[in-house]
Amino acid sequence: MNVNRTAVIAVLAVAAAAGYLVWTVRQPATYLVQGEVEATRIDLSAMITARVSQTPVGVGDRVSAGDIVVNMESAQLDAQLATAQAAFDVAKANRDLAYSTRPETIAAAEAQLAKAEADVTLAQSSFDRITQLRSGSVVSQAGFDQSANALTAAIQAQAAAKANLDQARNGASAEQKAVADAQVSQAEANVMQIKANVDEKTVVSPIDGEVTTRTSEVGKLFSAGAPLISIVDIDHAWFTFNLREDLLEGLKIGQPLEVRVPALGKGTASIDATITAINVQGSYANWRATKATGDFDLRTFSVRAEPVEQVDGLRPGMSVLVDWPATTRSGL
Repeated sequence: MNVNRTAVIAVLAVAAAAGYLVWTVRQPATYLVQGEVEATRIDLSAMITARVSQTPVGVGDRVSAGDIVVNMESAQLDAQLATAQAAFDVAKANRDLAYSTRPETIAAAEAQLAKAEADVTLAQSSFDRITQLRSGSVVSQAGFDQSANALTAAIQAQAAAKANLDQARNGASAEQKAVADAQVSQAEANVMQIKANVDEKTVVSPIDGEVTTRTSEVGKLFSAGAPLISIVDIDHAWFTFNLREDLLEGLKIGQPLEVRVPALGKGTASIDATITAINVQGSYANWRATKATGDFDLRTFSVRAEPVEQVDGLRPGMSVLVDWPATTRSGL
């Protein structure tokens, strides 16, 4: 009786193994491919050498675009800005001086012109009278010449006075005004350059995200370009897989993909994603040909997929699994 039972069990075991073998043969071959969750990371730094004065946020804090994450201080930059602003004010004053004249100077020039006009009137009247007397031979030739010279001198003095008044009203020459304008532009550009450096003392976040690293501490001096704080956009993470090129058959941009993230829990359903990029890596894959002939080295391609919807709890560095279809299991 025990022999028959043992025989039945053996037959059932063989049948189950055969059935499982048939089922596995009929199932399409798949590779379990492991990838990683990635996200945009921004390392913020300042383009100046300055000392940290405030650190409003710490590691793990959420920040929004435009939030201040680090404040810095530099007495040298503040002094440079004050000096540049003063030079700019001087340049503007010189320009205004080139374009205008003091009211007292204009008033004096007007008075000189009025006097010159009066002298011309007097000299003209005297010349007309002497001209009439000369017809009666009452005035000598010398007296006539003297009166004519006096009139000519008065007219020239009037022209000079008018030129002085025009100069007082118009200010400097066109060339001097051009130089004054150029000096103002140069001083203004210097102010803007230094102000841009001063603005670098306030470091703001360009994105919404989470602070993952902060090397800046109050009182610490940082040189230009040194990393101060790192922010990761964890709300827009994606998946990256590295595949051999012989696994890329039929793969294309926009293709749907189902992935699993073990860190989110075993009961977590598959995550729907879409392939957004397929790029060759810069170096060859680790897999190499083993035969002397008939095989070749295979390149590694980076495949990027983005989740269709935002996934809560998804963080950079988590492992991602996907069943990748394949026609053969050779080479694994």
